Amino acid sequence: MKKELEDTQVALEASHKVIVGLTEIGLSMSKKIEKMKVKKQLAKANHVECHQKFQARIHEAEDSMQAQHLIIEALVDEKDSLLQTIQGLQEANNAPAPFDGDWEEELEEESEEEEIEDIPLGEGEIDDE
Repeated sequence: MKKELEDTQVALEASHKVIVGLTEIGLSMSKKIEKMKVKKQLAKANHVECHQKFQARIHEAEDSMQAQHLIIEALVDEKDSLLQTIQGLQEANNAPAPFDGDWEEELEEESEEEEIEDIPLGEGEIDDE
């Protein structure tokens, strides 16, 4: 009977040690789970903040594009108005219309040739002409 009591006591102590070990593992896992939950919440909050900042940048860019579009429309309207004013003045003075397209091409060709001739050669540069 004494032997049985000792065996039971040894088994109880072993069971107690296993229960303590499992409890420590459970507590450790609970702490890790809590840390992971906190990290998840922080990551979610960070994601939401980044998303909000990104959306704000998108709205800002859209607003800027709309403003630029309105400015372009206003400039186009102003250009049209100026062209009409110029044409009206030319008609009033019986002057030929300068906006036939040919004068722009001739002007560009002449300015390119002048630019090439006006470039001074520095020391050590090769003149290919």
